[in-house]
Amino acid sequence: MADDTSDTRGTNGTSGSARAPGRRRLPARRRRLARIAAWSVAGIVLVGGTGAGYLYFKLNGNIHGVDINQALKDDDRPAQVDNGSEDILVLGSDSRAGANDKYGTDEGSARSDTAMIVHLYEGHKTASVVSIPRDTLITRPECSKTGGGTSPEAHKVMFNESYELGGPACAVKTVESLTGIRMDHYIEVDFTGFKGLIDALGGVPVTTTKAIHDKSSHLDLAAGAHTLNGEQSLGLVRTRHGVADGSDLGRIQLQQAFMKALMDRMNGLGVLSNPTQLVKVADRATKAITTDSELASLSGLKGLASSLSSLKSENINMVTLPVQYAKSDANRVEPLDAQAALVWQALKADQQIPAAALKGSAAAETDAKGVVGSGS
Repeated sequence: MADDTSDTRGTNGTSGSARAPGRRRLPARRRRLARIAAWSVAGIVLVGGTGAGYLYFKLNGNIHGVDINQALKDDDRPAQVDNGSEDILVLGSDSRAGANDKYGTDEGSARSDTAMIVHLYEGHKTASVVSIPRDTLITRPECSKTGGGTSPEAHKVMFNESYELGGPACAVKTVESLTGIRMDHYIEVDFTGFKGLIDALGGVPVTTTKAIHDKSSHLDLAAGAHTLNGEQSLGLVRTRHGVADGSDLGRIQLQQAFMKALMDRMNGLGVLSNPTQLVKVADRATKAITTDSELASLSGLKGLASSLSSLKSENINMVTLPVQYAKSDANRVEPLDAQAALVWQALKADQQIPAAALKGSAAAETDAKGVVGSGS
């Protein structure tokens, strides 16, 4: 994946197979998980026998779905754009309940610890990923609350409050309000599921150029080559005090670097040739995610993964929403409206994100990009 300042363009060539009117092509990003789930179908074939049916229903039953379209059916959503592109909201759940409580306590039930908008360009061979800092001050639209009732529109609230207030539907509605882009799909990954997936893969090789020590995220790494297990990987994507300036912007850069390493790990494993590992990985992957209802099946994930078979890590441009530190609170950021508009306009048009959109952003001043790279 490219760094925050790279300038990957979309390809406006052939859009692949035809699809029903009003529907856009399948999305990407945590496509890593989606591809693994699709591999589970191949694993069922490899295992064979009556156990195949059991595995199919077991894996299919692992997937949790949320009907976003039904939840937002009466809302004024952005129109779907039929230009061959696809947009997906990917959230890392910051739930503090159950097996996740070891990472600390927090007011409220859950927050979106990581948020990425994945734009898959026409042809599905290139993509852009825009990370939204969780501490970004935004205008949250009116949302239905998880426990019932409605919360009115609120100004200057943190981005990750939306998920805590109204779950996936409110998170999607907030992102659509912020960007003017309709989200075609939704994928959420929680702490425990993420750890289990990494462990099932046998860890992810990375190289650190500096030591990283962060008691808050339980991470203690010397400079050098490592194969991170699930616990260490989770610590890495959550650390914010161990590198650079200790901000959420630096943590986002670490997350982006780790995702590149994870993609490289997946591409180099050859899981399909090992049915036992394939089923284990597929089981962990399907348990790790919550998706919108259209993706909440092995067949839905298989279609997504199949459309992404040509997407390589070097063809994914990862950037951070252009922001500045908020005048009202130095611990928060707020969008640079003019630059952010350039980002959203480019994605709507299925075009590259212009370099001018990223200039002047506080994210460009945080240098954590070179701290972590893929292992050899």
